[in-house]
Amino acid sequence: MSTEDVQAGNPENTLYMELASGRVVIELRPDLAPNHVARIKELARQGFYDGVVFHRVIEGFMAQTGDPTGTGMGGSGQKLKAEFSPPTKARHVRGVASMARSQSPDSADSQFFICFKPSSFLDGQYTIWGQVIEGMEHVDKIKKGSESDNGKVADPDKIVSMRVAADVK
Repeated sequence: MSTEDVQAGNPENTLYMELASGRVVIELRPDLAPNHVARIKELARQGFYDGVVFHRVIEGFMAQTGDPTGTGMGGSGQKLKAEFSPPTKARHVRGVASMARSQSPDSADSQFFICFKPSSFLDGQYTIWGQVIEGMEHVDKIKKGSESDNGKVADPDKIVSMRVAADVK
């Protein structure tokens, strides 16, 4: 799907995530996680994600971002109740955007990850809120972290900006 198709389709439920290497287009899934989608859009509209690093990136698994402190311990300060999808409705496949959380199912905040490949062991345990529909090659280029340090990235790549497509002229 091209950027033009998205703009002609539903720009209110599309995100443009700009990385140094190019634009990533994420189709939002309010049908799966309406509260998470609403919060992600709210944060994107505030510019919350602009300049935020990919602090945890594991080769062949996922790239995690959304912590303004860059440590993996921060967030926006608003916890969200889990909106887990049964695997019959949505799965953690390549390009899925899903919320990061702590041990508590209701602890997702602003941190999220994008899967590099299918990760079925996450299905039904993490809130899926979107799917990369264009620009996955840019996600693949995000600097990977140390395998010996749980994916922690030295001098990490960052989100240049993240906006709701409806707001981009």
